[in-house]
Amino acid sequence: MVNAYVLAKVETGADREVLSEIKNFPGVKKVCMTYGPFDVAIEATFETIEDLDGFIFDKLRKTPNVKETLTVICSQTLT
Repeated sequence: MVNAYVLAKVETGADREVLSEIKNFPGVKKVCMTYGPFDVAIEATFETIEDLDGFIFDKLRKTPNVKETLTVICSQTLT
């Protein structure tokens, strides 16, 4: 399993629209609007790194109004 947190910057005023679209993407566990340099935070889990790549490159970055992303891949998760 690959766990990751992805931060995204979106066009001004498009936050809710982007949030609504992203929440339906496979692998997305949680998505929220944030304050600060990034507008959206996404918690996601995938079977493989290739699945994460597909999410970032084929889904998220091609979503209208998403301007920039930053991905943090978890090396170890404790629950």
